[in-house]
Order: sequence, then C-alpha cells, then structure tokens
Amino acid sequence: MLVASFTSLIIPGIQKGGFAQTSLGILMGFALIGIIEHLFPHQHVIKGAEGAIKSQKLKKLYLIVAGVAIHNIPEGFGVGVSSAYSLETGTATAIAIAIQDIPEGLIVTLALMVANDRIMVPIVTGVLSGIVESLFCLLGFYTFDTFRNFLALGLGIGGGAMIYITVKEVFPEVYSEGSHTVSTLGFLAGFLLMLFLDTI
Repeated sequence: MLVASFTSLIIPGIQKGGFAQTSLGILMGFALIGIIEHLFPHQHVIKGAEGAIKSQKLKKLYLIVAGVAIHNIPEGFGVGVSSAYSLETGTATAIAIAIQDIPEGLIVTLALMVANDRIMVPIVTGVLSGIVESLFCLLGFYTFDTFRNFLALGLGIGGGAMIYITVKEVFPEVYSEGSHTVSTLGFLAGFLLMLFLDTI
C-alpha cells in the first residue's frame, strides 16, 4: 500500500496537477479516513476497539468486519482513481492491492473462524469487504474520470488515505507481535515486490 500510494497515486498526481493540488488531496485523504474511523465503531484483530460509539451491544465479530470494511475504502478508491488516471496505472495498483489483500484476508478470516463456529461468517465477511472495496473503486473512477480537472486532487486523496491506513493501522498491527526482524524483512520484501509491479 505504501509503495502504491506513491508510485500509482501521489507521483502521478504531482505530474498531472502539481504539488499544491496533490498535497491538498493527501490532507483530505488523511482527514476523511480519520473521521470515518472516529465515527464508526470497529475492531482491529490486535489493536482492539476504536470509534466514537463503543457499544457493548455490537458483537466483536461485527466490529472486526467494520474494521476490514474501513480498511478497504482507501484501497478501492485508490484503484479507481488511479484507473481514471490511466488503465495501466490502475491495473498495476489493482494487482498490488490484490497481492496484499490475500494475506490480510487470510489473517482476518482465520481470526473470524476461531471466534465463530459458523463457516459462513468468514465467507460473508470476505464478500462484504470486497463489495465495499468495489463500490469505492467505482466511486473513485467515475468521479475523477468525469471531473478530470480535479484528478490530481483525487490521486492525492487516494494516496493520503492509503498512507493513513498503512501508518496508523498496518504498521502497529504488524509490529505488535512476533519478531521485529521478520516483520521488517517482510516489509522490505513486500515493498520491493510492489515497487517492481508498479514500475514494470
């Protein structure tokens, strides 16, 4: 996500509309995801509960599903807006996001399978998170394909939102357990793989 934020979104945004418009988009992306996270109750597998309404009536399972959905918003939007910039860039972004979604999906699915004895719950969760990502992909694409003068702003929003999720959610979750050396080497391998995919 971090590499794709720069190679597929922020750098093309600066090339298309300059630093000021892209930077404004980055700030808007940060703010948008920050507000969504603050307003909607959700649960991370390791970090725990977040959001303004910490209701005991909402089951932990549904809060985890909400956390996955919030995480998928910037990914889908990033693929959509990078596709509005160019289908080549959008395809590379989609492949990069799909590769990182596979282990993420497995982790969440395994956690849900442990927490729930019904096999359909993890399957439905995966389908719902895919729907959320697809809807925001379409929103990003059609909005900024229509309003092309603001494409740099859209690319900045997508990049900023993905950086927010990476820095605030992914890094703390990855480094909260296990070997930091393994996590760092895994990050380096993923970083180089995404850089390769985004530049071929």
